[in-house]
Formats: sequence, C-alpha cells, structure tokens
Amino acid sequence: KSANPQWREQFDFHYFSDRKDMLDIEVWRKDNKKHEELLGRCQVDVSALPMKQTSCLKLPLEKHPGSLLMLIAVAPCTGVSISDLCVCPLGDPSERLQISQRYCIKNSFRDIKDIGFLQVKVLKAVDLLAADFAGKSDPFCVLELGNDMLQTHTVYKNLNPEWNKVFTFPVKDIHDVLEVTVFDEDGDKPPDFLGKVAIPLLSV
Repeated sequence: KSANPQWREQFDFHYFSDRKDMLDIEVWRKDNKKHEELLGRCQVDVSALPMKQTSCLKLPLEKHPGSLLMLIAVAPCTGVSISDLCVCPLGDPSERLQISQRYCIKNSFRDIKDIGFLQVKVLKAVDLLAADFAGKSDPFCVLELGNDMLQTHTVYKNLNPEWNKVFTFPVKDIHDVLEVTVFDEDGDKPPDFLGKVAIPLLSV
C-alpha cells in the first residue's frame, strides 16, 4: 500500500562474455495472492555504464507513470566462476594451498567481508518428471545463494541429464541457504518446475 516503495535490496548478476547486455527491470503490484498487475518496465544498457564505479540512475517506466531509482556498479567478477568438472578450482593442489592459507586462523580478521566461498559440483539428475508431451523433459539446474544465481546449460529430451559443471560462489552470510532448483525449458514460455532442494550453509 505504497506509491513510493523503498526496497533497498542488492542483487549481483554475473557476466561471462563480451556481448552487449541489457538489464530488464519490471515493477509489479499484487492485489492478493492470485492477481498481479504490471506497473511498468525499463531497461539499462550495461555496456554503456562506466567500469569500477557506482552509477545512480533515475529510470522512467515505459508507458506508465513513475520512475525507479537504482544504484548500479559494474566491476570485474571476483570469486564467482563456472567451470567444467576436470578444471575445477579446488582440483589444483597449489590453489588449495593458497585457499587454506587465505582462510587460516591467523588471517581470520584480515578482511571481515571475505567469509569464504562455496564450490558446488552439479553432476546429474536421475528420474526427473516428464514435462513434455513426448514423455521427456529439457532440464537445466539453477543454483541460488543469497541474491547470487548461476545456472547450467539445458540438456534436451532427457530425464537423466548430466551437467558435470562446477560453480563457485563467494559467501557473504554464513546463515545463507543454497537453493538448487531443476526446471524444464519451455521455449518462450516460463520454465516448468521439476524439483528443488535447500541446503543451509551451516549444515555443510
């Protein structure tokens, strides 16, 4: 019940290519659990923003009244990676030694914000739900930690997909929960939900 909402949420998006990317933003309102209405949308050309500094943007909503105030910072990716199983970061003995030294007890307070990182190997899924008429699915896996999100490629027409990918996340809050969700790609339509598991970091 506000025409001037303040969210103060931070989201991290990771880019691993040199292509030009547009950040699409939509603002929605909810009347109740079932009814939603689009209040407007806007776009930001990420490639046009200056590197290594924070830009304060006031973005008017297209074809609707109102505007969105955002702070956007473009910076080199640190601590986040996607790699194949054979070249995962912790597989290199020298890399493991550097990490163990970086997070040893004597360095605990060197950087309070550098809690550590989480490495997840997404191997495969077994006996997934068939979401297509042909009795198959086109599954991909999404990993979320806090407001960070990474995902695998899609394996088409397969109920037992193998991804064999390694994902590395920086840990910002030790109380965060890693959420792993499997979806069925459905062309231009929203993906179908195939299953989910939640793993608290404190349980690892």
